[in-house]
Amino acid sequence: MKVFNITKCPLCGKSRFKKAMTCTDYFATGETFDICSCTDCGLLFTQNAPAEDAMGRYYESPDYISHSDTDQGLMNRVYHWVRRFMLVRKWRLVRHNAGKGQGTLLDIGTGTGYFPHFMRRKGWTVQAVEKSPQARQFAQTRFGLDVLPPEQLPSLAEASQDVITLWHVMEHLEHLNETWQQLYRLLRPDGILVVAVPNPASYDAAHYGSHWAAYDVPRHLWHFTPSVLQQFGAKHGFILAAHYPMPFDAFYISMMTERQQGHRAAFLRGCHTGIRAWLASLVKKERSSSMIYIFRKKENMQ
Repeated sequence: MKVFNITKCPLCGKSRFKKAMTCTDYFATGETFDICSCTDCGLLFTQNAPAEDAMGRYYESPDYISHSDTDQGLMNRVYHWVRRFMLVRKWRLVRHNAGKGQGTLLDIGTGTGYFPHFMRRKGWTVQAVEKSPQARQFAQTRFGLDVLPPEQLPSLAEASQDVITLWHVMEHLEHLNETWQQLYRLLRPDGILVVAVPNPASYDAAHYGSHWAAYDVPRHLWHFTPSVLQQFGAKHGFILAAHYPMPFDAFYISMMTERQQGHRAAFLRGCHTGIRAWLASLVKKERSSSMIYIFRKKENMQ
C-alpha cells in the first residue's frame, strides 16, 4: 500500500522529527500508526498514513458518522443532538465575525450537507465541496445541494467568497500548503476564514494520551495546537482575528474514547471527564477539546 511519508515539515520546512506516540485505528481496521512531531515548530502529524488514493477503506465504517445519517445508538443520538445545537451556534458565529447576515459562503468538507443547507435557509448564497461521492449524493438528494468534488476548487472565481468554512476538515487534508493557498485566493479582502480542528493541547487529550479519540488515525493526518495553526495562517498571509472553544466536543470525544477502550458506563465516564475538560477550558480556552479559529487576510488588517 502506498503511504504518505513526511520527510519535510510542511510548516517550517525542516526534517527533524521525533515519535510522540503510537495510536490505534479504532474505527475501521485496528491498525496502529505513529504520531510524530517536528522538533523545530511543534507540528504533530501521522506518519506513514495511507496515501490519498488508498484512504477510502479507512472511512468505510458505520461508526464514522460524519458521513452518515444514522441515529442508531446512544453515541449517534448525542452526535445528532449536538449537531443541531452547533448549526445555530455556527450561524451566529459566522454572522458576528463576518459583520453581515448574508453573503457568499463556501463550505469545504461539507459531509452530508447539513451546514450549507442551514446557512442557505438563513439567506446565504452557498457553495460546498466534498470528497466522498456518497456524501455528495446524500446532500443532493436530501437538500438539493450541488456539491463539488475537491478537484473543482481551483475553478472557483478568485476573491469570490465572503466566508470560507472548514469544520473539522483541515486535519484530513494531505496537501496543506496548497489548500491554504487556495483559501487565500478565494477569500475576499474583507472576508473571514473559519477553521475548526481538534486540539491536542487540550485537557482531555492530556488525560487520555494516545487513546484520545480525536487523534483518529489514520484519517487525521495533522494534529494542530493553537500556536501551530496560527503559524500556518501567518505563513499564507492570514492573521488570527479570534478563536473560540468548542465545549461540547470534550463530552463527545471523551465518551468515544471511553467506549473505544471498552470501559463500562462509557457515557457516564465520558461525561465526568467532559465536565473536567469544560472547566479547564473556562480557565484557559486554549485547553478546549476543539477550537474554532477566525482568520482574516493580513493585507486588510494593516
